[in-house]
Amino acid sequence: MPSARLAPRRIAQLSALLAMFALFTAQIVSALLPNVPLFVAASAAGLVLDTALQYRDPGLLAVLGKVRFDTLVRQLLRDMLILVGLLRIEGIDPETEHAPLVIGLCAFYALHFACQGMAVLVRRTRTLPIVTRNIDASALRLTAAPPRLLARRQAHRLLTFSLPTTAGLMATAATKDGLWGGIGLGTAIALTLGGTAYLATWMLPKKRAKNEQQVMEWLDQWLAGYRPTVAMYFSGGTTSAYQANMWLSTLSKVEGQPLIVLRERFMVQKIDATDVPIICFPKVATMFSLENSTLQMMLHPANAAKTSQVLRIPTIKHAFINHGESDKLSSCNPYAKAYDEVWVAGPAARERYALAEVGVEDKDIVEVGRPQLAPIRPYSGAPTGPHDKDTSEHLTTVLYAPTWEGWDGNPGNTSVVLAGENIVRGLLADDNVRLLYKPHPMTGSVDPRAGAANERIMAMIREANTRRSGSRPGPEAAAELARRTTALDKLTSTHFRDSADELERMLLQGAPRGDREAAITEATTAWEKAYWASFPEWEHQIITDARPAIFACFNQADLLVSDVSSVVSDWLSSEKPYAVANTSGLTEEAFRTGFPTVSAGVILTPAAEGVPALLESVRHPEKDQFTSARAELKEHLLGPADPPSLVRFNNAVRALCTKADERRVIMEARLAGEIPSPREASEEMSDDAGSNGAGDSVTA
Repeated sequence: MPSARLAPRRIAQLSALLAMFALFTAQIVSALLPNVPLFVAASAAGLVLDTALQYRDPGLLAVLGKVRFDTLVRQLLRDMLILVGLLRIEGIDPETEHAPLVIGLCAFYALHFACQGMAVLVRRTRTLPIVTRNIDASALRLTAAPPRLLARRQAHRLLTFSLPTTAGLMATAATKDGLWGGIGLGTAIALTLGGTAYLATWMLPKKRAKNEQQVMEWLDQWLAGYRPTVAMYFSGGTTSAYQANMWLSTLSKVEGQPLIVLRERFMVQKIDATDVPIICFPKVATMFSLENSTLQMMLHPANAAKTSQVLRIPTIKHAFINHGESDKLSSCNPYAKAYDEVWVAGPAARERYALAEVGVEDKDIVEVGRPQLAPIRPYSGAPTGPHDKDTSEHLTTVLYAPTWEGWDGNPGNTSVVLAGENIVRGLLADDNVRLLYKPHPMTGSVDPRAGAANERIMAMIREANTRRSGSRPGPEAAAELARRTTALDKLTSTHFRDSADELERMLLQGAPRGDREAAITEATTAWEKAYWASFPEWEHQIITDARPAIFACFNQADLLVSDVSSVVSDWLSSEKPYAVANTSGLTEEAFRTGFPTVSAGVILTPAAEGVPALLESVRHPEKDQFTSARAELKEHLLGPADPPSLVRFNNAVRALCTKADERRVIMEARLAGEIPSPREASEEMSDDAGSNGAGDSVTA
């Protein structure tokens, strides 16, 4: 299916490339003949096609750049062929008309390179050693960015400014009058010269940002004024931001002054809406300015290659909080022993580390629960949703949320390939089921079979909806959802003009105004209410967008069907029934033993024969054999309900900050000579022992 949809696009791309090479061929042939009509048409069409592709499909032209046939080479070749053609057309004097055009064209390219050099200088002055968000950095002399065409799009600039040149030279070829070529070249030279001069204004002191030393001095002053205590450190790829975003609500509620520390410039815009100050340190050297700040500890939601760099700062304590807990090996990574403490949800994770024997000592493990699970509503008994239109039964809402296939090719990672269609088929066969299907966003990214199965599952759900009917919400429901979406987007989405660069975004994303996070929470709740109200209560839903989030789906569902993943652990906070698909090839007994999180749920085989009995136990709680087991497993996985998870989390923050303070006091005293180092203390003890021994021998 996906490859079929891409086929027309690939055909169009290939056709565009073939057309470009055909126009170059026609330009060469017509220039040598010469054939003026064909020459004019091929030259003009070649430039127009190249310019259009630069704006509409730059990725296609990037392929030509890899073989060194980039925009500059193509335009130089195109202009060279034009000059050859003009030289061979009778009626154009080589000395009085052709030679000035050659000189003018050389001047145009010289100015193009000068403009590019100025663009490089401007970009360098506008690339600061740090990037900030939610911080008033106007003192750094932040200004709006120059036009993108001049500052960042060399290929677009060359082709756009070449349009009057080519138009003038083609007019000369058609009329045999060199004046037209001169006018075209003059226009292009004027545009390039004006663009270069305009770019140069960003080098003036009024528009020029402070240098690196001044920026770092400003940062030290800001850190001294803000006095951060707790930071979340994150580094990762473009698709990994969710690992940090899931902790934003918790970070904003920790005691003290929170901070977010990033390492990749692009990640600054990947972090969701928050009022917490954000600082990105692309270089290690600049990051070490945190050593002299009041920062006491760092939270780490993921292991990354650059994590080892921040662990070198001796004044800061580090806690690994992970981005989700499951029975997979990734939840007890040996890298965790690099941190001062490992914070886990409950006793299950402590046991997991002990069994894994990866070097994490039990004394360094702290149970803090999962504070971000607070929005999940608890179990309230049998389904109480809408009635089926043909029966008196309440509709049972089932959330099928499989995980993705992972990197290791283990068939037990995801149920989509081996069991997904059978599970969905069994659920859709029950007229009193409303299915919510929310696949992992990376499904099919590694194994094409998972992507194909995912497409078939969605097709099954759409087809099932055609067999259902009933009343639908009126147009006012869709209008309300659109209104709520707009309101939420205004709070959570940041839109910049195309030319905006880092400095301009820093300027626009300064200190937040008001309590934006409270407003976002309120707007999100209103949006979710409008979202579910915009669909019929009997209609199956396929949810692939970021909204609604998985926790919102939890609150709609009476039953979860999933795989071995952190989704199951989070779902257990509600104590609602759940089932896990066993596609690992293990027996049910071995599966339950190997993966403790499934011990309080129903196990489905790849054939999914157990779906009818599973639904029966959900609708009639007296038939549910796992009610008490879920309560016990919840506490085992997530810790006790009292004190609340956020309280335990803040207690852990205070305790680790205290350890950091104690270490600082000891180190400062040691540097001042008030406390001997362990080595000096050992030497003193040896000297004392030696003296005592000598005295004893003399006395004897």
